[in-house]
Amino acid sequence: MKFTRFFAAVAATAALSAGFAAQAREYSVSTVLSDAFPWGQAAQKWADLVNERSEGRITLRVYPNAQLVAGDQTKEFSAMRSGLIDMAVGSTINWSPQVPELNLFSLPFLMRDSADLDAITGGEAGKQAFAAIEQRGIVPLAWGENGFREVSNSSKPVRTPADLAGLKIRVVGSPLFQDTFSALGANPTQMSWADAKPALTTGAVDGQENPLSVFDVARVDQVGQKYLTLWHYMADPLIFAVNQRVWKTLPEADRELLEQAAIDAGKWEVELSRGQQAKRLEDIRSRGVEVVELSEAERQAFVDATQSVHEKWAPKIGDKLLDAARSAIAQP
Repeated sequence: MKFTRFFAAVAATAALSAGFAAQAREYSVSTVLSDAFPWGQAAQKWADLVNERSEGRITLRVYPNAQLVAGDQTKEFSAMRSGLIDMAVGSTINWSPQVPELNLFSLPFLMRDSADLDAITGGEAGKQAFAAIEQRGIVPLAWGENGFREVSNSSKPVRTPADLAGLKIRVVGSPLFQDTFSALGANPTQMSWADAKPALTTGAVDGQENPLSVFDVARVDQVGQKYLTLWHYMADPLIFAVNQRVWKTLPEADRELLEQAAIDAGKWEVELSRGQQAKRLEDIRSRGVEVVELSEAERQAFVDATQSVHEKWAPKIGDKLLDAARSAIAQP
C-alpha cells in the first residue's frame, strides 16, 4: 500500500512537472537598437515584466540590432509576419513599406510636439493604424517612442531649406524620406544605420536625421556632425506587436498578460525617453555641437517647402486616417 502511494505521488509530481514544462514557452523579440538606447530598453522592459508576471513561465528573448533580419530593419515586419520572428518592438518607419498607413507618422511637420503625437496615437487615428497592422497578420499591443527626429550635418547650420541644398543626407529605407529631403533640395542617400556611421566618418554623406537619443548615445558628434537643427519634422513611434499565429496559440490569460506588460513597458519607456531629452541636449551642446532652434517663421518655411510631399502621400495613407489625425491635433 505504501509503495502504491509512493508511486502515485511520483506520478503526480511528474505530471505536474510535465504540465509546467508544456506551458513554459520562449519567444523571440526583435528590435533595431540595443538596450543602450530607450528603444532597446523598451523591449527588455517588456521581457522583464512578462517573465516576472508569468513567474518564469513565459520568456521573451530580445534580439537587438536587427540581428534576426541580418541588419536590414525594413525586413523586420515581413519576417514577423512570416513567422521567422515571434514578436517585435518596431518602428512605424521600418514597417511602413509593408503597412503604408504608418507613413502618417513620417509626414513632414504634421506634428509639432509630443501632445500632438499623443493625441494621434491615443485616439481614433491610433486605432486605425493598429487596425491596418492587424490586417497584415500582426497583432499590435501598445505604443512606445523613439522620439522626434532632428537633422545634423558636418558643413553648416541649417535654418532654411536653402541650407540643405546639395547636402548628402543619410535616410532610412522609406521612399517618403527620399521625397521629403528631395523637396528640401538635399541629396537623400538611403542606407542602414550600420552603414551610416562609417559613411559619416569618411564624408561619403554629409548628414543624418535621428532622435536626440540616437545622436547622443551613438556619439554622432564624433563622426563630424557638428551642426544639429531641432526641427521636430516627424515623430518615430514604436509598436509592441506579436505574430498573429503565435497570438492565436496563446490562452486568453497569457494574451492579457502580454498585452498589459506591453502597455506598461511602453508607458515606462515614453516617460524615460522624454525625461532624458533636456539632459541629452545639454550633453550634446557641451561636446561642441552647435544647436539651432527654429523660429516660427523659419519652421513655416520648411512646412511650405514640403507640402508637395503631403499631397503625394495622402492617397497612400488614406483620407480617413489623415482626417482622424488632423482632427486629433486640432482638438484644444
